[in-house]
Amino acid sequence: MSDHLISIILGVVEGLTEFLPVSSTAHLRIAEVLLKLQLDEPYWKMYTIVIQLGAVLCLPFYFRERLREFLAPREGARIPRPIVLVLVAFVVTALPAFLLSKVIGKHLEDPNVIGGALLLGGVVMGMIDLWKSRWEKAGPGAPGSSIRTWSMEAMSLGQAVWIGACQILSAVFPGTSRSMSTIAGGQVAGLSRASALEFSFFLSLPTMIAATGYELIKSVFRKPVDGAAPVVMDFHRWLVLGIGFAVSFVVAYLSVAALMAWVRKRGFLPFALYRIAVGAAVLAWAAHRS
Repeated sequence: MSDHLISIILGVVEGLTEFLPVSSTAHLRIAEVLLKLQLDEPYWKMYTIVIQLGAVLCLPFYFRERLREFLAPREGARIPRPIVLVLVAFVVTALPAFLLSKVIGKHLEDPNVIGGALLLGGVVMGMIDLWKSRWEKAGPGAPGSSIRTWSMEAMSLGQAVWIGACQILSAVFPGTSRSMSTIAGGQVAGLSRASALEFSFFLSLPTMIAATGYELIKSVFRKPVDGAAPVVMDFHRWLVLGIGFAVSFVVAYLSVAALMAWVRKRGFLPFALYRIAVGAAVLAWAAHRS
């Protein structure tokens, strides 16, 4: 199979799963096994991280009207509250996630951890969504509702800090899913499904730009350390990376639109059940292999 075709397939996988609460990292690892690839090679390892940026960069295009609302001139010219809360959540995540991923994360990218994180995350997500479904149907203002925030504009600083802390889990445990952590964390903090999902989308922008930019610079421009030379990029490798980047962008744009419409009507339970099934399959495969 040519590198170009592999890049298209991986771009589709990344674009479909980056914003679904099912873990793009886990699905790229599953694709690695099914296609018999070696994604742990330095180039492909960098590739699978950088194409995530292609998926994430679709968000400013999809949410251009919301961004225009946030950034419209206001009296006093202060930074819009939703943007501030996104930056707060990012800062809460950034340093701990970097330190923990360096110490712990490199030891945990194995099928048992990925399968376990998928399965456990599915159980947690399903329980939270079932707990919140009654109040989602009741809508804003229902007596005794556990949902108190129905839009990003109404979020509190504490909610943003909590969601940022929840996002750290995805940096430490591959298969947890960044979007699952932030969406489920948001629901626990009192956000509606739609507002938790939208905040998760916006939070992914600084998070993934920082992560992919760091990985690209570290992989391509680093000095040789302990025998680990930088990834040598030629025209072919840049082209393969560009294909995956572009494909993930287009597919992610389409998946964001579909996910927003789906969640407003049906919630996250189907994704929770899917995670449980895939996680169990991964654990069974890992047990059979060992």
